[in-house]
Amino acid sequence: MRAVKSTVDQIRKRFDNDVERFSNLETGQTATIDAAMVLDLIAQVVAKTNPDAHSILDVGCGAGNFTLKVLGILPNLDATLIDLSSAMLARAHSRVGAATTGRVHAIQGDIRELDLGKEQFDIIVAAAVLHHLREEVEWTAVFSKFYACLKPRGSIWISDLVAHALPAIQDIMWGRYGDYLVAFKGEEYRDTVFAYVEQEDTPRPVLFQCELLRSSGFREVEILHKNAVFAAFGAIK
Repeated sequence: MRAVKSTVDQIRKRFDNDVERFSNLETGQTATIDAAMVLDLIAQVVAKTNPDAHSILDVGCGAGNFTLKVLGILPNLDATLIDLSSAMLARAHSRVGAATTGRVHAIQGDIRELDLGKEQFDIIVAAAVLHHLREEVEWTAVFSKFYACLKPRGSIWISDLVAHALPAIQDIMWGRYGDYLVAFKGEEYRDTVFAYVEQEDTPRPVLFQCELLRSSGFREVEILHKNAVFAAFGAIK
């Protein structure tokens, strides 16, 4: 039987209490392997694939780190920020607003429930957020929503915790992640991270998500980076 997972309200409250940590561009995602490198990589890819972009949608924006990195290369975009946490959203709005002359629009809400419209954005970034989706019907609906709200030739770039379809491979990769956490902060830290992943997260394999991008209509799908249970990937409409 699947363990009972955290509710949306429980997830929101946890992030309300973690704004300061997630506001640091270098250390905000220390439980994520290669976090700083992926942050830079996605910003570079966004700039190369959509150099004439005018707008970005940041889903699960946290404190705004990914949008800030993109603005460092593509300045003065209009930015739409979405997050469950009002505290995270307020910090992101303040930081992003100071970094662009474009419009900044903050939306507190659940991506599963929001209407993103049609052909509104040039770029979507979604970092460490989609692993909170539960059933396959939610994944399908959200990816279809992403496709619809992007302009032609717009792109989406995802960085997230991922699972593996084969249990033996999952065991190996999870063990590697555990080793990373122990080396970083010790066994107690590893156990704490593993506990909240078990309680809160429902990641899916990167290949499942790439196939879902294709079935949603995206014409080009790319895997940028993968290390153990973390991956960065995306697609162009």
